[in-house]
Amino acid sequence: RGNWSSKTDYLLSMVGYAVGLGNVWRFPYLTYQNGGGAFLIPYTIMLALAGLPLFFLECSLGQFASLGPVSVWRILPILQGVGITMVIITFLVTVYYNVIIAYALYYLFASFQSVLPWSDCFVWADENCSKTPVVSDCNTTLPNGVIVHTNYSYVTSNNLTCLNGSLTYKQVQLPSEQYWNKVVLRRSSGLDETGEIVWYLALCLLLSWLIVGAALFKGIKSSGKVVYFTALFPYVVLVILLVRGATLEGARDGIEYYIGTQSNFTKLVEAEVWKDAATQIFFSLSVAWGGLVALSSYNKFHNNCYSDAIVVCSVNCLTSVFAGFAIFSVLGHMAFLADRPVSEVVDSGFDLAFVVYPSALSKLPVAPLWSFLFFFMLLLLGLDSQFASIETVTTTIQDVYPKVMKKMRVPVTLGLCMLLFFLGLICVTQAGIYWVNLVDHFCAGWGILFAAVLEIIGISWIYGGNRFIQDTEMMIGKKSWWFWLWWRACWFFITPVLLCVILCWSLVTFSPPKYGSVEYPAWGSAVGWCMIVFCIIWIPIVAIVKIVKAQGNLWQRIVSCCRPSANWGPSLECHRGERYSHMVDPHKERDQEIPTVDGFVHKLE
Repeated sequence: RGNWSSKTDYLLSMVGYAVGLGNVWRFPYLTYQNGGGAFLIPYTIMLALAGLPLFFLECSLGQFASLGPVSVWRILPILQGVGITMVIITFLVTVYYNVIIAYALYYLFASFQSVLPWSDCFVWADENCSKTPVVSDCNTTLPNGVIVHTNYSYVTSNNLTCLNGSLTYKQVQLPSEQYWNKVVLRRSSGLDETGEIVWYLALCLLLSWLIVGAALFKGIKSSGKVVYFTALFPYVVLVILLVRGATLEGARDGIEYYIGTQSNFTKLVEAEVWKDAATQIFFSLSVAWGGLVALSSYNKFHNNCYSDAIVVCSVNCLTSVFAGFAIFSVLGHMAFLADRPVSEVVDSGFDLAFVVYPSALSKLPVAPLWSFLFFFMLLLLGLDSQFASIETVTTTIQDVYPKVMKKMRVPVTLGLCMLLFFLGLICVTQAGIYWVNLVDHFCAGWGILFAAVLEIIGISWIYGGNRFIQDTEMMIGKKSWWFWLWWRACWFFITPVLLCVILCWSLVTFSPPKYGSVEYPAWGSAVGWCMIVFCIIWIPIVAIVKIVKAQGNLWQRIVSCCRPSANWGPSLECHRGERYSHMVDPHKERDQEIPTVDGFVHKLE
């Protein structure tokens, strides 16, 4: 099946997978919004209680069996649909995630100009575009001493003066905002106005898929070398941006808004803050997407997956904190130039990455250089995560059809990338951003949480947490009872309860999708629900199929499906020991596999 060329390849791939765009465009905003430095307290607690236990569990699971996210459910056949759900959601998310990479590529190419095209209101702008606030009206004193509220143009044309505190500002848009909507996206009025394919975004999307395909054409052997650059260089850029940002006027104000000169610890009594911390940890670490299992499945059996989990989780969280300083130092300078509070220029998501931050960079000396570095960093952060996501899908195919993948890995990988490119074309139409937001709203939300809850409950309570610990000790060596005390507490009780609370909260607070002020049509929400139902419906379907094919009465069938398959255990015979001496050799079984429609679920017996 193959292994990583070195442990460094694996660690960098894991760091690249975990550290993504959310570390840059979401975490700093959440920190600012939830009490500054005080937010690090719930963030760290949620890392220990929810993020790290699930991360360690998935790394151990994939490494123990040397199997991807679907086949690894030989451990508990009745829940094999959970693995299928993870892979389908990953498949759908990769469609729009590469579109975001295409946006970064477009801005990267646009940065090769002496004057950044979003630095001012050029020919594409309308009358609402302005680099500075525009006064619409105010109170003024007429020559006869009467105070009136009048239009600002009247005040200036008659050489009058506005009274302090009476200014009313016209609602205007930054050049970078209009450039994003009018030039880059050519955004239509809504989801039901598809418009035409934006050809330059389609070319950027094609280029991004060619990069992904070229990096993965030999699987982990090629991607493991690419990540030496794609995983490490973003840190070089972050350091450069931080050093440059820290030297700008107003940078201190931005950083104080980020961490808070006096952190607001009263925020810690608000449940929303803890929910934000748990959600950010969960999605930032990329648990329950199947990628951690897939990447870990190529490890050597006796690799210390425990220390790997600690290292990767720590690097991921520290990167989030560090990125916040780089982002907010520049935003502080932007607020200083605009003579506005930092709170009025802070944003997250697309608006931070493609509107607010580019606008701030355009005001710096040698602006094209800083713009290039920023979007190159976004490109690398996105590609790392995309590499692992595609590897998750190809690993699933390899586990089911190993002979096919051994002979045809290159055409299968390139064919998969080409299929995903064509599926992504809807996301580069004039309504593309609405589709990106729709898939993100439904598929990258509670569907993953649902899979995570079933995963940890299934392994801890049905397969058996103590049995799983014995499996893990076969890899990392015997540990004391005290060592496992914390992990037992988390796997058996704390983490499942937390995930259930987050899942229920996500469902209760669920709101229809919306992009800015644009409401989605009813059919758009229906499409979103159909996507997520298609993802999770495989959990009951596979469970029913497994039960129907089992032997005995209904109860005996359920019980047999809740026990590990006969071919569950370490992949190589030399690692099985007495505990798995009875194991059916999976390599011999694979030789009998037949490519059928339900081949992802069942093996030829």
